[in-house]
Amino acid sequence: MVERKKTKGIKYSLNLRKEEKQVIKEHCMMSFRELVVGYDYDAWYGYSEKVPVCVDVSTKNNSHTLICGMSGSGKSYLTNQYFARICLHGGADSVVYFADFKQDDSFSYLRECPRYYPYDKTINALEEVYEIMHERQCGKDVSRHFVTLVWDEYMANILSLLGTEKKKAEGVMRKVSEILMIGRSLAVRIIVTCQRGDSLAFPTGSRLNFGVIIILGASLESIYSMLMPKELIEKVGNREFHTGEGVMLWQGSELHFIKVPVIRNEEKMKAICIDALTR
Repeated sequence: MVERKKTKGIKYSLNLRKEEKQVIKEHCMMSFRELVVGYDYDAWYGYSEKVPVCVDVSTKNNSHTLICGMSGSGKSYLTNQYFARICLHGGADSVVYFADFKQDDSFSYLRECPRYYPYDKTINALEEVYEIMHERQCGKDVSRHFVTLVWDEYMANILSLLGTEKKKAEGVMRKVSEILMIGRSLAVRIIVTCQRGDSLAFPTGSRLNFGVIIILGASLESIYSMLMPKELIEKVGNREFHTGEGVMLWQGSELHFIKVPVIRNEEKMKAICIDALTR
């Protein structure tokens, strides 16, 4: 269940000086089930209240995440903070990989990290995560710490591959689909961002396995219709979403309207992500 309740913020000392880096690790050792996605849109505009919209991202639920939005929708801004929260949630033993196909300035601060993969090496990140999943599936790896792959602009990456190496693209899509279908219980998850989540890039109906679907920016019927049932689309009503605002579909049935929080200290957020991709 998505709970709408006020929660006390957790402060982290995140400068990368030696003594403060230890603070990151101590906090990361804590495992949090709930992760804040944003503030409740209606509470924000109706009552000027910051009511967190949270999701349970433990293995109990499907936490594979699809973040969609056209250019200028605030997709990269949300991805940065969602990634940071995922890093904290998993704890000190969790492992994250970041595949950055677009490779613009949004994630440039990650480029020196060992598990950051630029546009021409994104498939390597997938191969690493896919191999871990199969080691767990066959029993060679009995660990269950979280392994998370974040893939920015996945759809554009697939379209690029289809234009040059169709067979390779099909293999990539098959592996992504397999992670979506069996990764949850093995504590392996994927977070995909793209402008449109077309079924083309998610064969055999694997797109249905995203437990968290976030669509930011202007309400476009074409994007909604490919990811949400008609009865939920109708609930959007006359809401007009701007940059950093939109809808979140939880486990295919619960619809929430969200406003992405403003990050007051981006350096702290970046430090969390850098530490997670390096440790």
